[in-house]
Formats: sequence, structure tokens, C-alpha cells
Amino acid sequence: MNNILSYKGYAGSVNFDADDRIFHGRVLGITDVIGFEGTSVNELERDFTEAVTDYLETCREIGKEPEKPFSGRLAVRLPSEIHCAITP
Repeated sequence: MNNILSYKGYAGSVNFDADDRIFHGRVLGITDVIGFEGTSVNELERDFTEAVTDYLETCREIGKEPEKPFSGRLAVRLPSEIHCAITP
């Protein structure tokens, strides 16, 4: 089972609210909040792609660099002995 949507390098989580009978989600990996929803899978996917497109267009209009979900930085914690051993 896959509950992640992907569009233009952005990933969105997918959840289902059984009480309201609606799918909803949020774009992952950025601090800006981008939400989307739909009552069907097609509606959910359409709202997701529209939300990402809207975000990118809004950033362009206001002169803001859109956040990238994957910066290329990876923080790894090592024991100090290993860190010392691999340092030239």
C-alpha cells in the first residue's frame, strides 16, 4: 500500500477521514503548509497537483524561493570515536 503522492519533486501524504468520508493530505518535507483534499482518488490527485502548482506560482509572484523538499543535506550522528577515526 502506498499513501504518498508525487508531483514536481514534492511528496504528499494521504489520509482518509472515515467520519467525513474525505481524503486529505499535506506536502511533506517543507515548513510551508500545503494541504489538499478530495472525496475521490481522482479529486485528491487533482487537488494535490493544483496545490503544488499554486504554491510554486505564488512563490514566483511574491519573489520567494520555493522550499525544496530534499535539500541534499543529510545529518548523521556517529559515535565520537568513529568521527575521529574518519577525520583526515
